[in-house]
Amino acid sequence: MGRRLIRGVSGAAVFLASVALLSMRHRGARDAAQHPGVREGMLEKPEQQSEGSPEGAGGRGQKDLKLHPPEEYRTEGSLTLGDIFIAVKTTKRFHQSRIELLLDTWISQASEQTYIFTDEEDDALKRRVGGRVIFTNCSAEHSHLALSCKMAAEFDAFLASGLSWFCHLDDDNYLNPQVLLKLLSSYSATWDVYLGKPSLNRPIWASETLPNNQTKSVRFWFATGGAGFCISHTLARKMVPWASGRNFLSTSELIRLPDDCTVGYIIECKVGGQLIPNALFHSHLENLQLIPSSQLMQQVTLSYGMFENKLNVIELSGPFSPQEDPSRFRSLHCHLYPNTSWCLQAVGW
Repeated sequence: MGRRLIRGVSGAAVFLASVALLSMRHRGARDAAQHPGVREGMLEKPEQQSEGSPEGAGGRGQKDLKLHPPEEYRTEGSLTLGDIFIAVKTTKRFHQSRIELLLDTWISQASEQTYIFTDEEDDALKRRVGGRVIFTNCSAEHSHLALSCKMAAEFDAFLASGLSWFCHLDDDNYLNPQVLLKLLSSYSATWDVYLGKPSLNRPIWASETLPNNQTKSVRFWFATGGAGFCISHTLARKMVPWASGRNFLSTSELIRLPDDCTVGYIIECKVGGQLIPNALFHSHLENLQLIPSSQLMQQVTLSYGMFENKLNVIELSGPFSPQEDPSRFRSLHCHLYPNTSWCLQAVGW
């Protein structure tokens, strides 16, 4: 598998030249704040530790997570969706069941900014998405090395684009592009900004591999990839020695943890940055039914899946039944964009 991982990282490089052309269009607007003072999403209490998540614990001599960002992160200016690089990670077996759903819903509102990173060629997907699907040739396994291979491809494609913000999503996320834009508009891409939602209520401990079979304990926060996270261009440039190309795989091996943990490790332990937690990001590892229906359209990301052995979806009425729309993404999309053609065709809508 290791040989395929290396091919995957180098294979994605073929797409970087074309992605880099985007920078000619969007290099102008890097700072933000069409909507200054977005504070409603600041996380008051990180979500509780989820089953299957790595163990976390407190420790001495380490910084605590600041639940409210310092004022110097906030700025005024203009930001457009064209300044944001949105990466969706998937695998071929989910192209029809998950990616087609996203293409029908939120990606239709941000198609020029969204790139799909997958592991195997798919002619049908390529015909629909064109050059915005990137076949990484990474392994389809759900191992930390295979996941890190795709993250490395995402990271390098973002750097090649020259855009202001990198936002990673999984294929079971619904993104509200306008709420994302509102959130990022309250920060400056010239600052070291790492936004997302922790899956633990405390930092994670990991063992970092050192030369001569030595190890040391490291402690850091990370934003769970299943809820999505965003990184400013300035911070991403500082991450290059540990995150670009094969370096990401090597760094992941140092702590033997998944790609989202590796991102947090690089930012907090190598670069000296800090996670800014935000409660507007959501994964299937939390009880999504606890989000009030009245607040669903103000969230950056939502998700669906299994939680505590039960189907975990948002609570939302019509226009489609749970049988027609088990993820509830189509119904949510119709509430956000009621003029969508297939929403107008829904019975009773």
